[in-house]
Amino acid sequence: MIVRWKIVLGLAFTLALTGCAGQNAPDLLNRKPVTAPASEIAAKHEIFVATTRQQATKDPRQVFDGDRSLTTSYARVDVTVPRIHQLGAIERAKGSADSIPARQFTATDVVHYGDASQFAKAVGTDIAIRGDRALVFVHGFNNGFDDGVYRLTQIAHDTNYPGTPVLFSWASSGKTTGYIYDKDSSTAARDDLEATLRMLAKSRAKSIDIIAHSMGTWLTMEALRQLAITGDRDLNGKLGYVILASPDIDVDVFKKQMIRYGKPDKPFAILLSGDDRALKLSSFISGEKPRVGDYDNAADLANYGVTVVDLTQTKGGDRLNHAKFADNPILVQLLGNRLRTPAGLASDEPDPTQLNNIGQGLGKAVGSVAEVVITTPFRVLTIATGG
Repeated sequence: MIVRWKIVLGLAFTLALTGCAGQNAPDLLNRKPVTAPASEIAAKHEIFVATTRQQATKDPRQVFDGDRSLTTSYARVDVTVPRIHQLGAIERAKGSADSIPARQFTATDVVHYGDASQFAKAVGTDIAIRGDRALVFVHGFNNGFDDGVYRLTQIAHDTNYPGTPVLFSWASSGKTTGYIYDKDSSTAARDDLEATLRMLAKSRAKSIDIIAHSMGTWLTMEALRQLAITGDRDLNGKLGYVILASPDIDVDVFKKQMIRYGKPDKPFAILLSGDDRALKLSSFISGEKPRVGDYDNAADLANYGVTVVDLTQTKGGDRLNHAKFADNPILVQLLGNRLRTPAGLASDEPDPTQLNNIGQGLGKAVGSVAEVVITTPFRVLTIATGG
């Protein structure tokens, strides 16, 4: 018992140091507007936002804080990416310092929409311009509003996503001690995410893809379950990819959610890792029950019609190994290759040739033997390469 508590305290200390979002102040906006020469900017991304957070009043630079709102607010954040950006990284200012556009991700403007109809019109216009696709990102535990904005910007940029990025930002406290508060906040946001997905389905979008991370996967599965109960689980045929990264969901709860939802018709993937240290602590808090994101029986999960990608042997970007899907450069490329093919044209069965090429690149990236195991409802594929 003493050894177990030492392990838990060590994990808690690691979380206190890094958390799911890193050590950063929650400020998104600079104190004064700044610009950089076009030659130093790689791209500018318009991130549409639906959020159950309260608008920040004590510090407007946060834009939205960690307090809950009973209604959904809508906005758009313009973010520039520096030309020096490295694949998989989020270059950002430390502490409360202002961002420098030539060196860091920088939020240059925020537009607030008065109501859902204004937002629907704006995001619908953008979807029509960009190619009739939308990517909804649902962040995880211990994320400030800024963390979600920057992560979706990085995903959209690094994957070269050919559509409109939409952040669904629920009211995480952004604190390592706020696990229970965050779980309740994510649960409280189920109807809001469902309504946001229905709103997007009424636009000209032909495909609505979802990437959810950590505790955000719980919220996403609950919203999908609610859609299934109403008889519209695929948003009238518009639901595209569903990617659950490092799911912080009890395995038995996930199985019940999938039983209600049914076997997916479109590609539905779980990205898990046996060395996910954040989920080890979550498991302890939850009575030492396994979480989907570090579950060791991929075949059991695949029985529910999902594809399971085991990333245990791949390299993460921090000590928690909790965001490999976004911070490992090769995995980001794999994700981008997948997302650029509309879900309606993609197969649940991975292409072995493409996977072998990715595996070779992965081996070079980690500099040693690397292995990705992909378990589908049809078969198991193991990609092993040497560095």
